[in-house]
Amino acid sequence: MTTPSPELSKTTTSPDSLLQPPQPVAARRRMLYAAVAGLAAAGGAGLAWWKFQPHAVEPGAEGALWSMEFEKPEGGMLSLRALSGKPLVVNFWATWCPPCVEELPLLNAFYRQHAANGWQVVGLAIDQPSAVRKFLQRMPLDFPIGLAGLGGTELGRSLGNLTGGLPFTVVLGGEGRVLHRKMGQVTAEDLQLWTALKS
Repeated sequence: MTTPSPELSKTTTSPDSLLQPPQPVAARRRMLYAAVAGLAAAGGAGLAWWKFQPHAVEPGAEGALWSMEFEKPEGGMLSLRALSGKPLVVNFWATWCPPCVEELPLLNAFYRQHAANGWQVVGLAIDQPSAVRKFLQRMPLDFPIGLAGLGGTELGRSLGNLTGGLPFTVVLGGEGRVLHRKMGQVTAEDLQLWTALKS
């Protein structure tokens, strides 16, 4: 009877090693999982992109916008018809929305800088009037604010914001037509590009 050599005993398989798949199969399985995960991520990103892109403006939405009036936080009414004939940035926002609050100083600076060139800015607050009044005491704005409430959400939907997400900004030309819309926070680059869209 012969005893196994040390080399032979090193190559014997343990019960645990029999349960593990051979290395090439494991590598293929990892590649398959990675491919499936990549496709799921791409699909999710595509869905998110579609969800947060403005959709088509409903027929008659532009005309309805210009006919609207909103109560102002300080009292009185804000008539959008009174602002027609000049380019207008309409920003839908709320006090509970951090990106909305972050972009307000930028919109205010844009208004101060470009009002002499005919640009107007209006903020439509999708919020409780008391919350808006308290907020404006802490952060006064030069451009007019309208208390839009849930009616502002419906107006935003008619202008292509189907999800009701905030912030949402619409740029209208001097002729009253929608020239651009943006879901999400406005940047300085956006505002710079919009100044070329006056007509």
